[in-house]
Amino acid sequence: MSKPEQLARRIFAERAAFYTTSAAHKDPQVLAKLVALATPQPDWQALDVATGTGHTAFAIAPYVDHVIATDLTPEMLKEARKLQAGNGITNVEFRVADVHVLPFEDASFDLVTSRRAPHHFSDIRRALREMRRVLRPGGKLVIDDRSVPEDDFVDACMNELDVYHDSSHVREYRPSEWQHMLTETGFVVEYMEPYSKHRPLTSLTQDVDPEDVTRIHARIAALNEAQRDAMRVAEVNGEPYINHWFIMLAARVA
Repeated sequence: MSKPEQLARRIFAERAAFYTTSAAHKDPQVLAKLVALATPQPDWQALDVATGTGHTAFAIAPYVDHVIATDLTPEMLKEARKLQAGNGITNVEFRVADVHVLPFEDASFDLVTSRRAPHHFSDIRRALREMRRVLRPGGKLVIDDRSVPEDDFVDACMNELDVYHDSSHVREYRPSEWQHMLTETGFVVEYMEPYSKHRPLTSLTQDVDPEDVTRIHARIAALNEAQRDAMRVAEVNGEPYINHWFIMLAARVA
């Protein structure tokens, strides 16, 4: 297991309970959009990669035959099973697995989803190859993840801040990078939508080591006016806010 995966397993084991109730991770509008893009069918077999506490798997489950939801962190899956017990969904199965070595046969799934996770994958191209391998011909991949715009400063600054927020962070990719990576992996991109959310700075500092919180505040304080504008640093009701960028995409096996 590579260092980012080792770090992710430790960090998310510590934070697992947070993701059960996290508003960002159970956002009903974003989940509804993901389900709509997936166009799920009643006979489909689905795989949700890096499921966390299962929010995406649960959103997909009512529309398909069966969902297998994998995650690297057993503590996250323990929280997911608690949620499952309370919501009456019976067609979701949880397994511990690494996206870089998925324990499934070729062409096993009609749909693969992954939400708010690929920026943690130590080898994104290998992960995409694995997701493509387990998809059937014509199968669909739907991803919703952190991203950065096509701007060198914002790209560097946001990725730096997210390393301070979570040392298992690897990279948030630009839309152009996603297009290139998916195409070279053998996908045809059908939909790609960058979007952003203006969020409190505490979204980066909550439950973070005090030294890294200091680094985050120092990085923000060092921004000049143009850079603050680019990052949309502003005070909202007396609280500092900053922009976060995301991307939602759908692709099919070529």
